[in-house]
Amino acid sequence: MGTSLARPLIAKKQIEIAKKENAAYVSHGATGKGNDQVRFELTYYALHPKIKVLAPWKTPEFLAQFKGRTDLLQYAKEKGIPVTATHEKPYSSDANLMHISYEAGILEDPKSAPPADIFEWTKSPKDAPDKETKLEIHFKDGVPVQIVNRDDGIIKQKPLELFQYVNKIGAENAIGRVDMVENRFVGIKSRGVYETPGASILMEAHKDIEGIAMDREVMRLRNMLTPKFAEIVYYGFWYSPEMEFLMAAVNKSQELIDGVVYVSLYKGNVMIRGRESPSSLYNQELSSMDIAGGYDQMDARGFIKINAIRLMAHKAILDKQGQDYEV
Repeated sequence: MGTSLARPLIAKKQIEIAKKENAAYVSHGATGKGNDQVRFELTYYALHPKIKVLAPWKTPEFLAQFKGRTDLLQYAKEKGIPVTATHEKPYSSDANLMHISYEAGILEDPKSAPPADIFEWTKSPKDAPDKETKLEIHFKDGVPVQIVNRDDGIIKQKPLELFQYVNKIGAENAIGRVDMVENRFVGIKSRGVYETPGASILMEAHKDIEGIAMDREVMRLRNMLTPKFAEIVYYGFWYSPEMEFLMAAVNKSQELIDGVVYVSLYKGNVMIRGRESPSSLYNQELSSMDIAGGYDQMDARGFIKINAIRLMAHKAILDKQGQDYEV
């Protein structure tokens, strides 16, 4: 999701500058096959409906000169334009705070493992430290507000510094390598390789603090909405009525998601060691197998029988028809 999060922000800034300069056009270099063209242009039109878009990869003249990445690399070489891609490493990489993505070139064969030297941030698990790194991750309303390294006492609180630090410590511990085949909005499958160390750690910790501080039915609804939220972001509809609707629900769900998650990092693994929350819905006495804690176990009889009513009714119908369950 790192790339799909970045594009609307870039496009928003382009529109801000276009308005400031009274420009009638904006442009992007995304190809006509991928998701980014959609993400850029949907944002342009949502924020400035009268803007005109120049997209070279969708113009006949450009396509006649440049058939693909090899032609572009040759052109850059001839004109002395510095680019990171080479004929030997013809894949593209795209970095932002959330992740680095790698696509195309030698990665287009989905059965081939990415070369070891492709990764720019993360260590291989084989090269990661041979000891655990222990962190405290503090949350307020679902947002990480402080990270404490329990090994050396380092504390990070400012949002950017916090994220940069968790990226660094995650990369050192080989966290966040992802290799997947995904479905582009235009209907084409593509293979992508990613490094997202900090986000991987924060996501695991965030899901865990929700487990103790979020109501069960709120979580159930949130889980139902999550795939749609991800789809909206991935497809580029960040500035849309449906996104505003969903964000209101997401923000509401994060109220009181407060507390600390204790995390251990080791050779590519994010292991949750414990958690505590002032908003905790966990009642140790109620959940204990050794303490009654105000829970009358006799009440479970009626609860179970009420839930069994429809099952018994269905079994009666099966018996009447001479049938039985086949599972």
